[in-house]
Amino acid sequence: MTTPPLSAEQEALFRRIEDTRDHIFVTGRAGTGKSTLLQHLSAHTSKQIAVCAPTGVAALNVEGQTIHSLFRLPIGLIADQELEQPEATRKILGAIDTLVIDEVSMVNADLMDGIDRSLRQARGRRAEPFGGVQVVMFGDPFQLAPVPPRGDELAYIRDHYRSFWFFDAHVWAGHDGGEAAGDTLGGLDALGRYGAQLHIHELRTIHRQSDDGFKAMLNAVRHGRVTADIAGVLNDMGSRTPPTPGPTETPIITLATRNDIVNAINRRHLDALPGTAQTANAEIMGDFGRGEGAYPADAELRLKVGAQVMFLRNDVGAYGDPPRWVNGSIGTVTRIAGGSVRVDLDGEEHDVEPAAWEKYRYSYSPLSKKITREVVAEFHQFPLRLAWAVTIHKSQGKSYDRAVIDLGSGAFAPGQTYVALSRLTSLDGLYLSRPLRPSDIRVDPDVQRFLASRRAPQAG
Repeated sequence: MTTPPLSAEQEALFRRIEDTRDHIFVTGRAGTGKSTLLQHLSAHTSKQIAVCAPTGVAALNVEGQTIHSLFRLPIGLIADQELEQPEATRKILGAIDTLVIDEVSMVNADLMDGIDRSLRQARGRRAEPFGGVQVVMFGDPFQLAPVPPRGDELAYIRDHYRSFWFFDAHVWAGHDGGEAAGDTLGGLDALGRYGAQLHIHELRTIHRQSDDGFKAMLNAVRHGRVTADIAGVLNDMGSRTPPTPGPTETPIITLATRNDIVNAINRRHLDALPGTAQTANAEIMGDFGRGEGAYPADAELRLKVGAQVMFLRNDVGAYGDPPRWVNGSIGTVTRIAGGSVRVDLDGEEHDVEPAAWEKYRYSYSPLSKKITREVVAEFHQFPLRLAWAVTIHKSQGKSYDRAVIDLGSGAFAPGQTYVALSRLTSLDGLYLSRPLRPSDIRVDPDVQRFLASRRAPQAG
């Protein structure tokens, strides 16, 4: 895997991860390079690591495995039920030096404690947090939240946890926020055992935006501290009529809150183009799972010449050549023929061929006494998606020069407005379908409480 060079800040944090056994939570505002650091860690660590994520698509993005499949954990509430561990699972978990969890903000407290108990059990080291494994987590609680519990699950969480968030798991001693000291949480856990000390590092250098004023506005939205002046600037800029892109300009995309809105916009624009749509069917090999959430791209991709599309992964062209596109680049289809799709990007046309997404599974090699990754399924499809509109959730991690933000009847999840606004590289690219309202700026109070309880120093 080719990864971009690290900044001094990222390099210092990489060395801390690599040279210590500290449990570290890497967080930071949108565009601070969390994904870049994770990719570098995966490619350059000397430790035996396993990379996992809470969802199938998130696991694909980091070339890892889902948490539930790696640990063989039951779906739903784990609580104190007995954990069945096949011999193969115990060997894999026993060989791990460092566990990397991406999108950890989507991991709930019960699942985090399930990971802890599973590692203690598999490694036969029940007195040590995570069975002695170093845990490194990446994510931003201000952007993504775990799925809210319901019914009996909600009742259990209320009885046993301060909140549903991963940082309130019992494994983090001092998880109630009362024993935070500096950048750490530590001490005895809720069961009277020695709990894990969590070191929190917030990457501070923003690479996506360069304007300090816009950065300050985004930070205000992130923390729910939007003044009337900030709201006025955002709404004044957003009230402009989106221009019609010129032949060499990047098309404008709409970021909306709901799938049905996005699908309707994309379908309307596609149907308005002349000609018959052509469908590219994905080739799926192995057990890739089923349903929209399991696939990294559309299983049936309908395109026409003139369609506005977004790339779903970085270009992996010839070695040494600069990438022709990156994940999130927007262009226009100019030709569909011969097993390829030609896309115009900023006035330059490129032939795009189907890409392969590989689903990995970890295994243990008794010969090398190390864990290895093997490909268990592949998904082949053009790395494109119709992109007159995309959901705010699926815009996560992407950058846009210009976008129309459509919050519809209102942001329905904490962090949603921040995610949408922070996709933009500059304030000049902001267009709003309606003015922002105070109710659109939503921040989870548990996240505010957690991140206010520590002082995150620079790495080193």
